[in-house]
Amino acid sequence: MTKAPVEDQRRLLDVQALDTRAQQLVHRRTTLPALATVKEIDGQLADLNSALVASRTAASDLRRELAKAEGDVEQVRTRATRNQQRLDSGAVGAKDAQALVSELESLGRRQEALEEVELEVMERLEAHEDTLAKLDEAHQKTADAKAAALAEVDAQTAEINAQLEVVQADRAKAVDGLDAALVTLYDKIRTQLGGQGAAALRGGRCEGCQLDMNQTDLSAIRAAAPEDVVRCEECGRILVRIKDDRPKE
Repeated sequence: MTKAPVEDQRRLLDVQALDTRAQQLVHRRTTLPALATVKEIDGQLADLNSALVASRTAASDLRRELAKAEGDVEQVRTRATRNQQRLDSGAVGAKDAQALVSELESLGRRQEALEEVELEVMERLEAHEDTLAKLDEAHQKTADAKAAALAEVDAQTAEINAQLEVVQADRAKAVDGLDAALVTLYDKIRTQLGGQGAAALRGGRCEGCQLDMNQTDLSAIRAAAPEDVVRCEECGRILVRIKDDRPKE
């Protein structure tokens, strides 16, 4: 059985309290509400990025479609202008003039139809560009919100880290001079049991697992020498015997 001075065993509870505080601070650092906010905003940004890609692609396609429609209208307009100039020059015969007039009428109808297509594409492009502008604005606002949330995370993390440094310094002082074998055993148990390696035995109850000890185990503990390091039969933690639970002199 491991042995350690009684006072060292009692001081182990102070070490445990500091380790528990450090564990709480680390947990708090990893579960900051602002971190959840950042994660939520990242989801929003992912959705906005997808929408932006789709909207930019649609707008780009419509710009190409509009350029083609404008080119088609310009081509018809150019041909109509050339025909009109030939007709106005008087240098064509009656038969050719009649053909030019007929073609001008056809070109006029064609131009009107193409201009309707051009207008329809322009309207669709305008709607997409309006949507794109709104998406860009929403993306910027969301990005700004993420930056603010990250700044909050940084500030809160810095504050917690400062507190953690104090606790760790206090822990180093608290463990200084303690029986080395006792500390080694405590650290091993603490690692195995998720952070708590020692607990007080008070009123026949282990304050680690919160279970009342049976009389046989309790009698054995009370019969042990004060320097004996005893452990809870239920949870395995080091039991630090408080006054009422120390062996009777």
